[in-house]
Amino acid sequence: MSLGNIFEIAGSGMRAEAKRMETSAGNLANAGVESGSPDDVYKAQYPIFKAVQDKANHFMNNDKPISGVEVAGIYESEEDPIQRYEPHNPLADENGLVYTPNISTVEEMANMISASRAYQVNIEMMSTAKQLIQRTLQLGEQ
Repeated sequence: MSLGNIFEIAGSGMRAEAKRMETSAGNLANAGVESGSPDDVYKAQYPIFKAVQDKANHFMNNDKPISGVEVAGIYESEEDPIQRYEPHNPLADENGLVYTPNISTVEEMANMISASRAYQVNIEMMSTAKQLIQRTLQLGEQ
């Protein structure tokens, strides 16, 4: 594996973690949105990561190997919405119920912290690879 591949792998990790932060931010933003119908309630979304190694066999054919991580799709939560009895709420249904998404703000914040830390680790990996390349080039000057 060349040092150039490190930048591709770290970049793919950064894109995946950015998507995870984006979906968690969306979940947090919609956590308190009320609806008058359980079918219209926002569903929490979570990215599905896939390791990209299935193309690594190209390496055997002297092709450039492709590896890293990608977002294979977005999972939409199947959790039942939280229902509250609020008969005076203008969004309440005929039974006086208002529905909100079943999203844990604590879990979403932990998810965002984890994604942020993973993003930071990928930045540090790119920085270290850059320093290694610079030091290698400096060896030829001496």
